[in-house]
Formats: sequence, structure tokens, C-alpha cells
Amino acid sequence: MLRAIRHKSICPAFGAFRAFASAAKEMTVREALNSALDEEMSADPKVFLMGEEVGEYQGAYKISKGLLDKYGPERVLDTPITEAGFAGIGVGAAYYGLRPVVEFMTFNFSMQAIDHIINSAAKSNYMSAGQISVPIVFRGPNGAAAGVGAQHSQCYAAWYASCPGLKVLAPYSSEDARGLLKAAIRDPDPVVFLENELL
Repeated sequence: MLRAIRHKSICPAFGAFRAFASAAKEMTVREALNSALDEEMSADPKVFLMGEEVGEYQGAYKISKGLLDKYGPERVLDTPITEAGFAGIGVGAAYYGLRPVVEFMTFNFSMQAIDHIINSAAKSNYMSAGQISVPIVFRGPNGAAAGVGAQHSQCYAAWYASCPGLKVLAPYSSEDARGLLKAAIRDPDPVVFLENELL
């Protein structure tokens, strides 16, 4: 059984990310992320975005620009400042077959939601012998940033990569960001999507 679960972790969707990425015209990383979210939300009504200031304010880094107007407040959800709360709601929605994209304003705040990311999303497939999928993406800026304190400048790539059950992506270019985010949203398992804070 463990072999089947490990084999499942190499999802065919990631092999196709280059095809998704190659359709990208020249754009910034932010534009590429916005484009990927827009296309996936348009293609699949089960995809929705939630997080602090993703709707009315259009995201702290403007990744969700225009999405509230296009998809409405049922699919672009502004949340309170309670990472544990909205991450838990996202995991619950994924259990029921929706495809939530949970945005953290910075991945430093994901520590507030660590129980849901690690003990609920990452372990459910293994604990259910492969019967439960948790198609969720946790995304947001990660790593060193200009003009902020040490508690807002941490890189979580190695930390999350050491947790079984999570796929961790850290795209560097706009092409990779667009293609990998599309693949992550389509993946049947939880993905941690770390966006470079300085890009």
C-alpha cells in the first residue's frame, strides 16, 4: 500500500506543467500567477480562492486583481485575520471535492495554520490508505524580503519539503510560476506553493 501511495505522489499533472507554462506570453511573475488563477477558476467551478484581502483589496501583492469582479464573493473569499481558521475551512472544502487555493499574506503566517497543513491536509491520504484526496493549494510569498523583520523573512521550502504528503513548489520565473500553479491546482493532493518574496 505504501508503494502505491508513494507512486501516486508523482502526479502526471506536474509533467504537463511545461505545456501550461509555454502558453504564457511575456509577463511578470505576479501577472503569471493571476493568469493561472483566472484560467483555472474559469475552467473549473470547484476552484476558489480564499485569504486575507484577496477580494476587495485584490491581494496584498495584487495576485488576485480582477478576480472578485469576475467570479464574485462566493469564489473569491476575503477572510478574517485567522490563518488557522481559513486554512481549516480550505482543508474541509477539499475533503468534499472542492479545489481551494488558500493564500497566506506571507508564508511566515502559515505557522498559525500548521496543524491543518500538516496533520489534516498532508496526512489524510496516507491515513486513509489512499482513499481520501485533499486537492488544496497553500500559496503565498516566501523568503527574504526588503525592509521587514526577521520574523517576516523566513524561507519555508526545506521545512515543508521534509513533511511527507506535501508537494512543495518554489517557482522562480514567470513561466514556471504560471505552469506550476496550474498544475498544483489540478493536483489531487496538497501542494505548498512558495512564491519568491522579491519577485
